[in-house]
Amino acid sequence: MIDIRNITKSFGPLQVLKGIDLHINEGEVVSIVGPSGAGKTTLLQIMGTLDKADSGTVSIAGTDVASLRRRAVARFRGQHIGFVFQFHQLLPEFTALENVMIPAFIAGKGRNEARQRAMELLSFMGLQERADHKPSQLSGGEKQRVAVARALTNSPSVVLADEPTGSLDSANKAELHRLFFDLRERFNQTFVIVTHDESLAALTDRTIHLRDGRIEI
Repeated sequence: MIDIRNITKSFGPLQVLKGIDLHINEGEVVSIVGPSGAGKTTLLQIMGTLDKADSGTVSIAGTDVASLRRRAVARFRGQHIGFVFQFHQLLPEFTALENVMIPAFIAGKGRNEARQRAMELLSFMGLQERADHKPSQLSGGEKQRVAVARALTNSPSVVLADEPTGSLDSANKAELHRLFFDLRERFNQTFVIVTHDESLAALTDRTIHLRDGRIEI
């Protein structure tokens, strides 16, 4: 599903990634852990086509994304990759339903199709009765579940999550942890999760340890 070969990345004189090789199978739930500054988020952003590596290749579902032009990369990202961030990044002026529908609109889908898919996902999250609420009317856990639903709107092959439970209390963390695995079983998505949360990392199929820009064996 995801094949990374010899990825390097520097910011000025600082080399953040120093030759990363990694393969992630379809349907895996993989966590990436390591101290601050290890390069976890940089690796996730390169994997998600939000940033470009200085060298190396990234292949997702058989496509060498590094070789794509800018518009093609954006199109590929919208079709194949979903993102969940530490802070939900919902648009405050829109309802939960409208926030979940936005990726479908960007992908050129009609309103009825977008609404049906968004309601399906919100129902799966147990949020169907909160669909017309704006983010300010939702709890922290509810906001993050809406953000997960938004990431799934276009049925991506891969969901990339950057510290998805970092802003949640213990009860909501546990609920979100279970949700990732329920989603894998329901929709067969591949999940790559950057986290400092040891309890989440312990649940995943595999944990990748990153330190000083390299994968620890």
